[in-house]
Amino acid sequence: MPEAKTDHRYAYAPEYLAEILRSVKTIAMVGASADKTKFSYGVLRQLAEIGYDILPVNPNPAVTEIRGIKVWRSLEEIDRPVDMVDVFRPKEELYGISEQAIAIGAKVLWAQIDVYDDRAAALAEAAGLQVVMDRCPKIELFRPFWKPRLDLDLDLP
Repeated sequence: MPEAKTDHRYAYAPEYLAEILRSVKTIAMVGASADKTKFSYGVLRQLAEIGYDILPVNPNPAVTEIRGIKVWRSLEEIDRPVDMVDVFRPKEELYGISEQAIAIGAKVLWAQIDVYDDRAAALAEAAGLQVVMDRCPKIELFRPFWKPRLDLDLDLP
């Protein structure tokens, strides 16, 4: 297992992120939304299409499925092992979600862009979880393939 991070808002070794994204299969997505305009919807769609087993978590009883995938009310309600908890909630909620991720035996706590809490990270790491904060797995999966070509001329009318 790669060395644990101590600074969760900045650089992660590419190998650390790649190993996590290679090793996880089941991802509980806390804060998943059925609203197609929300970032979490696009990430859920992309990760599901790539082949991850996505378990959307949304406490709203009116949301029973997203893209044909059953929605869970809470992490505790999930009836199978979870490899990674991906968090689309405000950073103020991250410590409690970290506690829940530990309680269900998750291996990774991943907090989306602008979601970070050093206390939550320390708690999760002390329990043996790998932690990533202020990053998006969808972006990280495609980063190695995105090569900007800044030398190309613009094709303007």
